[in-house]
This record gives sequence, C-alpha cells and structure tokens, in this order.
Amino acid sequence: MHSNHLLLEEPIRMATILEPSKASFFPAMTKIVGTLGPSCRSVEVISACLKAGMSVARFDFSWRDAEYHQETLENLRAAVKSSRKLCAIMLDTVGPELQVVNKSEKSIALKMDNKVTLTPDQGQEASNELLPINFGGLAKAVKRGDTIFVGQYLFTGSETTSVWLEVDEVKGDDVVCVIKNSATLAGSLFTLHASQVRIDLPTLSEKDKEVISSWGVQNKIDFLSLSYTRHAEDIRQARELLNQLGDLSQTQIFAKIETIEGLTHFDEILQAADGIILSRGNLGIDLPPEKVFLFQKSAVYKCNMVGKPAVVTRVVDSMTDNLRPTRAEATDVANAVLDGCDAILLGAETLRGLYPFETITTVGKICSESEKVFNQDQYFKTTVKFVGEPMTHMESIASSAVRAAIKVKASVIICFTSSGRAARLIAKYRPTMPVLSVVIPRLKTNQLKWSFSGAFEARQSLIVRGLFPLLADPRHPAESTNSTDESVLKVALDHGKAVGVIKSHDRVVICQKVGDASVVKIIELED
Repeated sequence: MHSNHLLLEEPIRMATILEPSKASFFPAMTKIVGTLGPSCRSVEVISACLKAGMSVARFDFSWRDAEYHQETLENLRAAVKSSRKLCAIMLDTVGPELQVVNKSEKSIALKMDNKVTLTPDQGQEASNELLPINFGGLAKAVKRGDTIFVGQYLFTGSETTSVWLEVDEVKGDDVVCVIKNSATLAGSLFTLHASQVRIDLPTLSEKDKEVISSWGVQNKIDFLSLSYTRHAEDIRQARELLNQLGDLSQTQIFAKIETIEGLTHFDEILQAADGIILSRGNLGIDLPPEKVFLFQKSAVYKCNMVGKPAVVTRVVDSMTDNLRPTRAEATDVANAVLDGCDAILLGAETLRGLYPFETITTVGKICSESEKVFNQDQYFKTTVKFVGEPMTHMESIASSAVRAAIKVKASVIICFTSSGRAARLIAKYRPTMPVLSVVIPRLKTNQLKWSFSGAFEARQSLIVRGLFPLLADPRHPAESTNSTDESVLKVALDHGKAVGVIKSHDRVVICQKVGDASVVKIIELED
C-alpha cells in the first residue's frame, strides 16, 4: 500500500490517474459501517457486503422491533462464519427523536404556502392538513418564525421527499406551520427536526434502556451509538447503565453529534466518549450549509489528535436509488478521508437502498484512492507536535514504530496487545501500511466463572482506520520473556502472507512487550 503513495502537493502525470487500481485484500484502510435493514439483511447480501469491506454492522432501533433486528443479527453471524470476515455490532439508540406518525402509510402531498398543523394527538389520521407527532411538548418549545424539518430519513438535498415548515402560530398543544416547499411524504414514519430548538427529552429514553438491557446484553454489543448526545453527562449516564449490566462494561460509547447543543459541548463530549459520529443529516439542518465543512474538519482533527475514532455519515445519499454517486458525493467521501476520518457510516444507502453491495464497493474504492494521496508526513508531524514532550512511554513506542516502518518501507506493522490500546496508538499516527493487531486473550473471572477476554478488543478495532485485528491462541502471552514469541509471530506472518499484504523479502515492524519493556524491532523475511 505504501509503494504507490503519492502526494497531491507534488506534480503527477495526469495519465496515471487512469491507471487501474491494484486489487487488495483490504478494500481500504478507512472502515465502513453499514446499517442493516430490509435491503441488507439476508445472509447472501450481508456476506457480499462483508467481502466488499463492511466491518461494522449498525442496528438502528428508531424503527422495527428487537425481534426483527435479532433475525437480521442471526443472518449476520451466519454471513461472518461463511465469509470468514470479522464484523462488530453497533446498537444505535433512538434518543429524543421526534417523529410524525402515519399509521395508514398513504403518501401525503404537501403544497407550498399551504398550512399544516402538527398535533400530539396520535389518534388522528395523518393528512396534508394534519400531522400527528410523538411528542406533547413541541408547542412549548417553538415560537413563531422557527424552522421545522420533516422527512423520511432526514435531509438528502432532494426537496421533493422532505419538507421545510415555518411556525406560524401555536394553538394550545398544536403547532400551525406554513409549508415552504412542495413535497410528498411516503412511508409510515418521518423524522421531525426543530432547527436549533432544545427538545426537553432524555438522551437515553426508557425504550432505549430496555433495548440495551435486553437485546444489547444478549448480543454483547461492541458499540453503543448514543443519538443526540448533548453533554458529557449523557455519556456518563450511558456508561453507568452499561457498567450495571456487567457484560457490557467493555462496550464502547460513540457520541452522535447532531445538534447545535452537542456541537457547543463537543470538547467535553470527546473527552468522555470512546469515539464520535458526525451526524451530518441533522446537523446539516441546524447549521448553515457553508458551516458544515468547517465543523467536520475541526471535529475530525480534534478526534485525530486524541486518538479517538471519527465516523462521518451521510456521504452518498443518492446511491439509495442510483448505482453511481454524484460527483459531489464522490469528492465528499474523498475529502472525509483526507480530513482524517476513521470510518464512513452508510445509513439509508444500505438500510433501504437498492444497491447496498455496490454502495460499499464504491465507497471502499474512493477511500482507497484517497488514502494514496493522504499527506502522512504532515499528519505525523502535526500529531507529534500536538502530543508534545515528554511523551508517555506508550506514545513514544507507537510513534517510533510508525516512523521506523515508513523509513524502512515495511509492508506491515504487527502489534501484540491484550487491551488493543497499543495498536490503537500506532493507528493514531496513520501509518501508510496496515497494522495487524494480534490480540492475545487474557483469562479473567467474575468469581462465578472463568472466561477469556480478547474478542471485544479485536472487534472494536474494526472501526479504527488502518487497524486489522487477529485473535491469537490464548496459550500465547502478550508479554513474552523471549525476544520473539516465535509461534504467535508465525501465525501473524502467515496470516499476512495469506491475505497478500506480506511477501518474501518484505520488511515487517513488530511492536510487543518483552518482560517489562516495550520493544520495536524490524525483521526481513526470507523466501
């Protein structure tokens, strides 16, 4: 991967752009999160998506019940087994999401300049004059002139399937609005978003807690995507819940930033969360269009500097119905990669889109091409400068491993780890080659039974850019008294050869603990 690395700042022959890309076992260093749903829930389709590069499966509980999602998850497990591709599980909470309820599922045609009333009376039938909503406090939260957005999967740029409303007057619990554009709403559920208005609902609803405590525990979820995170306290409360559930104490919490309130408290949220999801659908409504890119670049930079994964959403919306992305979308994906994001999250594109496999393949190819022109040298210097001196022991080892790998043109970095922290630190410096994270399981007990750690740690690296996990035999310690634990290293090298990232005479950088010391060494492979 490093051999064809070039920089946009350097002149390149334009004809080289047309040269076909080389096939690779790893479609891209940047990871892809796919949302499973009607279009992407059979074993065959999920298998194809895993092979195309999906490494995290997202289950969105804002629609359908736990039973439906359980069926999908069983299919995912079968697909993982047949494709021999690891996949992590992300549970996405509903949070304080406002919804328009359309029980009849008939299409609703709304005409510009007409009026429509939003009512908390869910017994009413949805029509072009009346839209029942699932929240009784909207009338108290909004005022005349406020903007309200309604759409099936939030703003896609296509104004024919989503509508802007302006609050005209408040009548008791009802809100009367003027329709600002003609649109047709289709389906049983539409999301409602009051722009820059604080909705007085808990971030974790009772339904969310119930789903996490039952479905989440049963399936040992790897990631909890906390919708509408507004303060660091939201993360702390979610963490408290997960710790009480025992089995989910290792589950990582990703804060979804989708409101002005979340943006305002971004720094404290980043400190408390394990990762950040930039929910550009909702945030794109709250922010003026010319400010969206600025938020993205600033947020991704902050995540990069502290070594926490940044996930960008809503990149190829048009592929929900089309086989190819627009030029703007293709460039948008590339810019997210060049900004430094760890993963791209696909929502409607895989959940209900016509081309889930093709979407993942296309996004993977764009990511892969973008990574070739990522300015790693500049990024490395910026990160080292941000970390400052004196560096921690671990930070020093990680940055040294990456520097050594680039200097000797290593084909891969192999890191032995128990917690996954060392491997994530190496990935933080964005090496141009893959990092094979060999997770060595540890024996642990809760005083009732013994079990091995490691599976969580391995799957959780599937959202980190450039990190590819390998779960080792628990009989091999991560901390070795020998300079190399030959057998477990051989397994890692054999895996690298099998997937095509290591060849004869390649150099490999190895990072491991030897007794109390951390060691970085370079080996050159023989025939």
